[in-house]
Amino acid sequence: MRQVVYGTLRLGIYFNLTEWIKVNRNGGENLGVAQRAGASLVAGSLGSFVGNPCDLALVRMQADTVLPEAERRNYKNVFDAFSRIVSEEGVTSLWKGAVPTMTRAVALNMSMLVSYETAKDAATAAMGPDASPFKIQFGSSMLAAVATAVGSLPFDNIKTKMQKQKAGPDGKMPYPRIADCIRISMAKEGLTGFWAGLPTYYFIVGPPAIITLLAAEQYRKLFGIGQKKN
Repeated sequence: MRQVVYGTLRLGIYFNLTEWIKVNRNGGENLGVAQRAGASLVAGSLGSFVGNPCDLALVRMQADTVLPEAERRNYKNVFDAFSRIVSEEGVTSLWKGAVPTMTRAVALNMSMLVSYETAKDAATAAMGPDASPFKIQFGSSMLAAVATAVGSLPFDNIKTKMQKQKAGPDGKMPYPRIADCIRISMAKEGLTGFWAGLPTYYFIVGPPAIITLLAAEQYRKLFGIGQKKN
C-alpha cells in the first residue's frame, strides 16, 4: 500500500515535472543539477505527504514484532490500523511523523534521481553516442543505489524513531520534535549512529532503486518521454 501510493506519486510527479521543465523552460535541453534537485524536492514532499498514513501503519506494524507483548498495538491489517489510529488518536494522527517522512523522501528522491541522471549524462558524454544505453543506465543505477542508501539512511533513522515512539509513563513522547530526536540520537549513538545498519539498509533500498530506474527508462522510452529532439 505504501509503495503503491508513495512510490508511484514521487516518481510520477518527478518524471512529469522534469519533462515539463525540459520542454517549457529548457527548450528541449536536459535539466541541470539544481533543476533536478528542485523537482526531486517537490515530488518527494508531495508523494510522502499523501502516503504518510500508509508509512505510519507500516512502521507501527513492523515495530510490533520487536515490542513486548503488553506494548504491541496488534493491528490486524493496514485498514484496521487506519481505523484504530483515527478512533483512538484522531484523524490528524495519520500524519504523525509527516515532517521527518517528507524530509526522508526528499533526501531519498534527490540522492537517487539526481545522482542517476547526472551520472547518466556524464557517462553518455564520456562514452559517446555509440555506447550501449543499457550499460550506461545500469552503471548509473548502480551508483545511484549507493547514493540513495547513504543519503537517505540518517533521515530514515529519525523518521522511524518518531513514528514508532509511544508516550512514557509521564505522558510525554521521547522525541517531541525532529531536533530532539537528532540531539538525543547524537548523544546516545554518535554521528555514525545515523548510518547504523547501512549494509542491511542498502539491500532494502538499493535493489529496488536499480529496478525502479531501469523500469522508468523503459517507460520513458515507450511513451517518448525525455527523448532528445532532432
